[in-house]
Amino acid sequence: MIEFIAFPLLALVVLLQTAIVSRISLLGGHADLMLVVLAAWALQENVPSAWHWAVLGGMMVGLVSGLPWGVPLMGYLLVVAMAQFFQRRMWQIPLLAMMGVTFVGTILMHALEILTLRFQDVQFSVGDAFGFVTLPSLFLNFLFALFIYAMMRDLAAWMYPMENNS
Repeated sequence: MIEFIAFPLLALVVLLQTAIVSRISLLGGHADLMLVVLAAWALQENVPSAWHWAVLGGMMVGLVSGLPWGVPLMGYLLVVAMAQFFQRRMWQIPLLAMMGVTFVGTILMHALEILTLRFQDVQFSVGDAFGFVTLPSLFLNFLFALFIYAMMRDLAAWMYPMENNS
């Protein structure tokens, strides 16, 4: 029953993304709040619902973005898969894992978006897209990453408390 908190929380993330965070730009780049939230959630130890959150978040972002709805869904599923892989490998250094997932996830999402736009015959320079959109977006995602990781850690501790065996 507690897993139903994903609906209002991810809806709030989409609203914040579209109303506020999208207005914060650096050159042509914007932070991807949903990516950072899903990465931070998937990096938590006791969280069994990261895949559900990725599907729900991908569908919500797909509905409000100009891209085909499957692109954010596929990207966020890949980000959660990568986050869970990092969580198993780098469990003693969670902030490094968060930065790694944010870095690779941002590059991956932008690569999917560039491929989709190229497939739709949108003409632009890939070098300019990387320099003026991807790198600034990466910087903005890094700015949000630590704050959101701390919030998701607290939420996971509240939703899935560790059992005391003392």
